[in-house]
Amino acid sequence: MASIECGEDAAKHFAFAPGYRNLNHGSYGTYPIEVRDVLRAYQEEVEARPDAFVRYKYRTGLLDECRAAIAHYLEVPTDTCVFTPNTSTGIDTILHNLVYSEGDVVICFNTIYVSYAYTLDYLSKTTPMRVESINFTYPVSDDILCHLFEKTIVSIKNNGQTPKLAIFDTISSLPGVRMPFQRLVKICRDHGVLSLLDGAHGVGQIQLDLTNVDPDFFLSNCHKWLYVPRGCAVFYVPKRNQSLSKVTLPTGYHYGDGFVANFASVGTLDDTPYLCVPAAIAWRKRITWKGKQGDAAIMDYMANLAHDGGSAVARILETEVLENKEGTLGNTACTNVRLPLSLDDLAENDMATVHKIGDWIMRTINLEHDIALNIFPYVGALWTRLHAQIYLTLADFEAAGMMLHVVCERAQKGEWKTASARATYDKSNGHT
Repeated sequence: MASIECGEDAAKHFAFAPGYRNLNHGSYGTYPIEVRDVLRAYQEEVEARPDAFVRYKYRTGLLDECRAAIAHYLEVPTDTCVFTPNTSTGIDTILHNLVYSEGDVVICFNTIYVSYAYTLDYLSKTTPMRVESINFTYPVSDDILCHLFEKTIVSIKNNGQTPKLAIFDTISSLPGVRMPFQRLVKICRDHGVLSLLDGAHGVGQIQLDLTNVDPDFFLSNCHKWLYVPRGCAVFYVPKRNQSLSKVTLPTGYHYGDGFVANFASVGTLDDTPYLCVPAAIAWRKRITWKGKQGDAAIMDYMANLAHDGGSAVARILETEVLENKEGTLGNTACTNVRLPLSLDDLAENDMATVHKIGDWIMRTINLEHDIALNIFPYVGALWTRLHAQIYLTLADFEAAGMMLHVVCERAQKGEWKTASARATYDKSNGHT
């Protein structure tokens, strides 16, 4: 099939409304029209003969073919991969399956995705384990982060406790930065700590090399960066650890039949997104940029655009990009830019007010200017997280920067106090 060049050519293959700029791809993801057609074809086939399709096509071969496709993409054995609707489901499954004893400690960083922090908080109140959160502030070097991590493990052991599990990201959510996950996994292995690698933003955005990294558990949303319809996540567990995942949430029809069978029938869901994985992987191979093809083209284009786009937005706002001296935080499709607001004047250090201002900015730029992006508070300021994608160009980042400048001026004047309901979304036609 014909190749597709990153940028304006690739944008033609996505179903966005005219003028809509999606610089928040990582929140909900999206997929090309060609993959949408595959999704709809499967949905129609299911509805034509539900029982025949589910019992004698999906469960008896089609699901395994799709597991084989994602396993081949990740370069791991097929019997180590299953699907879940999202990363959250898989991570909760592992956290609830582990058996905790007195003195067990689960380690995380303060950048952990908030819902997982809530799960850990719940488990710390209902089981003997406790949570040790490593607090730090970006920008920080990978060396310092790894030192803090290993120091925490050693300290727990010296206190006579057991560091049972550590959970950390490939790329954190807010701020959107790359963690030194390869080194963190190795530290876990060196100290006998189970590693739970949250790759929600991993598959399709960066090279993972799971075989060499060798985490004990890994999950990643295919519907974010791999161009698979929502919701679809891959759950990778090497055979040595599959006995630790005995039951699904909710308990599946094949409980007790082994890891792969356990996840083959977990209640009634629309599983057709899982069946789109081969089509999404095949479509990616058509993408080109600067003589590169497939994943190399996609990942290099996104990383370069995020770097150049973040710098452009920072110049427009006269602020800065969140990065460390080594330049390791931003080697992804994510960039984080500080907004030009004086929160001391606007919010008087009240976090509820800071969140209200951030929510107003994000809502206003989404609904009045048709630009999707994320606004979040961090280290005494409001920041925007921007995602590069193959359907975007530098012009999209520049447009976002200019609109952010305008909306921030409105916020500085206090418009957020009285105009919170200014922009509304008309669900009937998608316009504000």
